[in-house]
Amino acid sequence: MDLKNFIKQEIKGWEKAELITLLLIWLFIITNALITKDSTIAVISAICGISYTYIAGKGKVSCYLFGVTGSGFYCYLSLINALWGNLLLYALYYIPMQILGFIRWNKHLDAKTNTIVKIKLSNKHRYILLGITSFFTLITIYILKLCNDTNPIIDGITTVFSIAGMYLTVKRAIEQWIVWMIVNALASIMWINIVMTGEKAYSTVIMWVIYFILAIHFYIKWKNEIKQK
Repeated sequence: MDLKNFIKQEIKGWEKAELITLLLIWLFIITNALITKDSTIAVISAICGISYTYIAGKGKVSCYLFGVTGSGFYCYLSLINALWGNLLLYALYYIPMQILGFIRWNKHLDAKTNTIVKIKLSNKHRYILLGITSFFTLITIYILKLCNDTNPIIDGITTVFSIAGMYLTVKRAIEQWIVWMIVNALASIMWINIVMTGEKAYSTVIMWVIYFILAIHFYIKWKNEIKQK
């Protein structure tokens, strides 16, 4: 598929209200950044990250183009704020998995809507994933404490749960949105604490709060779509 057709297919299926909502979110982030003199890196990361989540919720493969870009900028933010868990997560896992997701999603598109075919995990798969995630979360928290991470508990939980969330995203599973609710809520708290220390990263806080709201919205949306099949 050439670039022109790819763009045409990705635009297909969007409602006016959805496009307006996304544009309003961008405008809100930019306006807030101008008022608070926020970090440019934080603004770009927030816009790309929110666009990724919003477009992923729509089931469009173009979400990964925003995802890789936003992840690169978020790596820098994690580096300067000594969030080693988040840094390693995004650089060594998130970016490669987003590239894989772009490839995998292209193989599971609905011919009519050009969006991904969504699935639900079996109970056995859910329990296994929960057990593995919990085990590695405890290990990660312990390691981050040894590395003098600024917030080892929240950083550890968000790091390991994000790994599980990205895995579920690539698999096109609805359970990803439950994981993202947990990650986004905790990450919002973590970045609020960082901003309160004087770091200009207001856009990053807004980004995580919007992530949390979008996770709830798309969980409901995907659940209704899967029920209709």
